[in-house]
Parts: sequence; structure tokens; C-alpha cells
Amino acid sequence: MLAEQRQKDVIELCQSLVKIKSYSGEEDQVAETIQKYAEERGVDEVITDEYGNVLLIWNGDRPGPTVLFDGHIDTVPVQKDQWSVGAFSGEVKDGKIYGRGTSDMKGAVSAMISAAFNFAEDTNRSFPGKIVVSCSVHEECFEGVATRLVSEKVKPDFVVIGEASNLDLNRGQRGRAEIVVETFGKPAHSSNPEKGLNAVYQMTKLINGIRELPVAKHEVMGEGILELTDIKSSPYPGASVVPSHCTATFDRRLLVDETKESVLAPIQDLIEKLKKEDPAFVAKVSYATGEERCYTGEIIGDERFFPGWLYDDQETFVQASRKGLQLLGLDAAISHYSFCTNGSHFAGEAGIPTIGFGPSPESLAHIDDEYIEIDQLVKATAGYAVIMKALSSVKATEEESNYV
Repeated sequence: MLAEQRQKDVIELCQSLVKIKSYSGEEDQVAETIQKYAEERGVDEVITDEYGNVLLIWNGDRPGPTVLFDGHIDTVPVQKDQWSVGAFSGEVKDGKIYGRGTSDMKGAVSAMISAAFNFAEDTNRSFPGKIVVSCSVHEECFEGVATRLVSEKVKPDFVVIGEASNLDLNRGQRGRAEIVVETFGKPAHSSNPEKGLNAVYQMTKLINGIRELPVAKHEVMGEGILELTDIKSSPYPGASVVPSHCTATFDRRLLVDETKESVLAPIQDLIEKLKKEDPAFVAKVSYATGEERCYTGEIIGDERFFPGWLYDDQETFVQASRKGLQLLGLDAAISHYSFCTNGSHFAGEAGIPTIGFGPSPESLAHIDDEYIEIDQLVKATAGYAVIMKALSSVKATEEESNYV
């Protein structure tokens, strides 16, 4: 499936990236390492955009589609005392590489880069269009936001998300939103609560109502879960003050075609209902906003609404990719992600035909003693190369994408 030297190359690349700590906003060293590695091996072009995404480009010898492979290079933090191996060691043991980011997702990034070099060498760069590997930043805290610049710069015809899929072929994902509800009261001394209006009691009315709302469902993606994740009163600590403000945050898993307006509408209707029942009830609902500083100094920010997406499993680009993987000897079952990825931008916002394929099961992301099986890393490297061949041959201008 992969020559011995090529196996060695991707393993060593994965280890070298894992050894570099790269929390969100601190990806500069791993970005520099990737750029140097690619330039030394003869990549055609390297672009580092304003957010710090590193784009590696291999040009074919004739017109054709731009096929983008995306993998993020930031990781979640570690608690080193919870690890039995070095969290940034890249240690190889029992056929596995250990370290933060092995499965999520420096292993996949290494496989994509290696596959692109292998593909360029095997074809002698005689292929249509171009191959781009996007080593993107800030995915762990802001799915898809940083990659808006990526699609703007390279205008891909197809996107392959390298997030863990256990070597299955994913055609969609649930999205994610953070919803904030607020209730307002009137402060008073807690010895005379009747002189005030307790915002927490008002919040309990709203939360109870939200829990009774119908749950959105999709035949493929499952339920649009709405789960309370935190609640906060003000002032805090309260001492002897009746709280005049209360904020609760809900995590909402988004289904296909749900919009910012449609997701908030049931909660807004509930607020209006409670207002009619109690004229003193005052509340509002909105999306949480976030702002993050990139290692370049640029600031990214937006509402925390990351759309879901799903493509028909009979799409030409889906079937062409699957056929190539199966000829390689992989089952490549059609599936979808349960978590959020940069596909929220590429497919959910930009409408670019997108699939997901990567090494490791989803369950290995973010865990202590994170690892990637070398067998999966090797198979993913071979798999990305056959997807490059398959999608380079699809005429993007003739592709009719059926967004489910």
C-alpha cells in the first residue's frame, strides 16, 4: 500500500509535528516547521495568510479542479500529570505514535502532506488542476472561521476534511451553536426579597420552558440536541443581594439547513409567551460571540454558529473518492461526523462539495494518552493520494452538487 521509505517519512513527519506544542493561537512554530519541510522537498508554492494558515500548493500541468485537503494544526491543552507518556514526545510504542494531536489531527496533516508529495512524484506532476493542503489554525475554538480566508484565496472546487473518520468516508456533520439566554430582574436586599425581582427565578421559568420544546430531528444526522452547559447570576458572589441578571448558555447541535433565525425562533416565541403570562418577565436570546488572537496578531471573531452540512451519497465526487479507496482495499463506509469541523465553513457556509476522510476513530480526540495507530496513518496517506487522483479527474464545472 505504501513503500517502506514513504511509511518512514510520514511517521517521522507526524512525530516532528507532535513534538511541537501548538495550542490555538500558538501555532507559529509548527507552521514554520511545515513550511520549511515542504519547501525543502520542492512544493510549488507556500502561502501563509493573515491568520497564519499555511497553504501548500502543487500545480498540475493542465487546467482542472482545485482540490483542497484541510487539517488543523492547533490542539487542545494537556494536563501532563494525567498522561503516562510524554504529551509531546511522539513516542512510538506497540504500533502507535503517542502525543497530543496525533489523532486530532497532526497525523492526518502529516498524511496529507506526504500524500501530496507522493502523488506529485508518481504522476510527474502530470495531473489536471492543483492540489492544496491547508494547515489551518484556530479550529479547536472557532470551527471554520479561520478557513474563510483559505477558500477566499484558493477557491477550491472540492474539499477533503482530514478529521478522524476511522478511514470511513464522511459526507456531512452536525453543526454547533452556543445560545445565550438572559433574564432581567430588580436588585434588592435579600432580607426583603419582595422589593426586588429575582432574575434566577425568572431564568428557571425560561429553562423549564426550553426543556419542553420539541427536539429537531434529521433522519441521518439524528437530534438537534439543546443542552444547558452553564448558568451564572449577577452580582456574583451575591452576598445579600437579590440577583438582577442571570445568563444561561446552551450547546445546540445543528442539523442540515438550520439557520440562525430558525434555531432561535422557538426560544424567542417562548419568551414572548412568558411575557404575556407575566408582564414583569424580561428576557432575551442571542448567540454567544467569540474573539481570538492569531499567532500573526490578527483578531478573528464572530457569533458561535457553525452550520451542519450533508451531501447525497450518490454524488459523483463522493462515489469517485469511495471507488478509489475501495480499489486500495479500504472499505470506506459512507458515514458522517458527530462533531463539528472546518466543514462548517467549506460546505455549510460556502457550499463547496466536501467529504471527510481521516485516520483514527473520533473517540481518540482530546483524550489523555492520545495516540494514532501507525497502520491507520499509513492507510490514510495512501488513501489521500487516491482521492487526489479521483477528484482531480472530476470536472468541477459539470458537477451538480446535491446538498441534502
